[in-house]
Amino acid sequence: MTLRWRIVALVAAATCAAAAAVGVLVHHASRDRELSQARDGARTTLERAALGYARTGGVQGSGAVLDAPGLPGGLRRLVAKGHQGTEFATGPDGPAMWAARPADGQVLSVRVDMSTAMRNISALDTNIILAGLMTTAVVLPLGVLTAERMSRRLRLAAATARRIAAGDLDARISPAARPHDEIAEISGAVDSMAAALQERLLDEQRFTADVAHELRTPLMGLVTAAELLPPGEAAGYVRDRVRVLSTLVEELLEISRLDAGAEEADLSPCPLGPVLDEAIAGTGLSARLRTGTAEDTGQPDSAEDTGQRDATDRTGQRDSADGTGPWHSADGTGPWHSADGPKVWTDPRRLTRIVANLVVNAHRHGREPVEVTVAADGRTVTVRDHGTGYPDDLLEKGPQRFRTGVRERGRGHGLGLTIAVGQAQVIGATLEFGNASDGGAVATLRLPEEPERPELSGLPEPPEPGPIHG
Repeated sequence: MTLRWRIVALVAAATCAAAAAVGVLVHHASRDRELSQARDGARTTLERAALGYARTGGVQGSGAVLDAPGLPGGLRRLVAKGHQGTEFATGPDGPAMWAARPADGQVLSVRVDMSTAMRNISALDTNIILAGLMTTAVVLPLGVLTAERMSRRLRLAAATARRIAAGDLDARISPAARPHDEIAEISGAVDSMAAALQERLLDEQRFTADVAHELRTPLMGLVTAAELLPPGEAAGYVRDRVRVLSTLVEELLEISRLDAGAEEADLSPCPLGPVLDEAIAGTGLSARLRTGTAEDTGQPDSAEDTGQRDATDRTGQRDSADGTGPWHSADGTGPWHSADGPKVWTDPRRLTRIVANLVVNAHRHGREPVEVTVAADGRTVTVRDHGTGYPDDLLEKGPQRFRTGVRERGRGHGLGLTIAVGQAQVIGATLEFGNASDGGAVATLRLPEEPERPELSGLPEPPEPGPIHG
């Protein structure tokens, strides 16, 4: 049950409880008053009848009766002991107040009918119940409105907190100033926390960008000096370490631009095959480039796929036995490698960067063979290795810079997957990570659909972009 309905139920229960309490109190007060008045009247009538009986020996016209047959048994026993008293009883003739006393061995009694008084009390009870229901009907909508306003403000605070957790550091609740309002205080605290977190992250981003930028100049000197070293084992080691350091600095600069939102995609329709060929070839590593229907796992659909539709080639070339696939031909010159082949809406430079990072990560942290598979929809690309798979921490939280997970996944700076995720967001794609059921890490890249063409919607063609002057 949500907070809103809990508040509504509490308001309804409180209103009903208050109405019931008032009704009980009024009922008992009214009944006690009627009984008290009837008891006083019966006693007065009995005293007058006793005086008349003592003078005349009769009770005619006094309203009293000797040895009345309907006298309650308790009152009769009390009189037999020589006492007088009163008792309220309900008999065949209806409710009545009795008063009795002894008179020369007989019982002198007076009966006051209370049927009308009891009917009035019953009518009062009914009116109290109706009033309680009417009060509940009036108060409940007000409680619903109040609870809805509170729930809406709390939902807004929760939604803003989720946006902040998802990375939208500009999200704010901006509550109106309301004194002694706990929800406003919570909202203000969330905004203050978000502002402090944003400022801290911006400081860290600026620090990373500044450090990486300041390292570029001395690093270029190191690169130049390393190239001037005479050939030898030590020189080769120095050049390798300088190259690693240079790559790290460039990746830090790229991450700082992605964090700052300074990257913009140059989207256009481009053939997917040549882009993947270029990405794999640029890594200098081996990878199987395949097409099929396995969208998420990169698994072959059948033994025929494994035996006839795979070709291991670090440049991504592939062929098939029958040459009938939509992406290739028997001579390797089909639409898969053609500029006129199936196209996707993306930034080819950034797509190359993403696929290259995934392939390098698969080789560095997994085991061969590495497979790059294009699903039947032409927009889903999976990169799979046959190692130990991604660690649980990465699957749960996503890639984190300078963290590679478990030791079995190898060494590295943990920046490749972070850059791949950031570049995927820039081009409007989604990048998901998982593990294959039979072992191995699987990265699934889903490219966005191509937007509607202007000629299809009846709109004029956009003008060709002019040259960029810088």
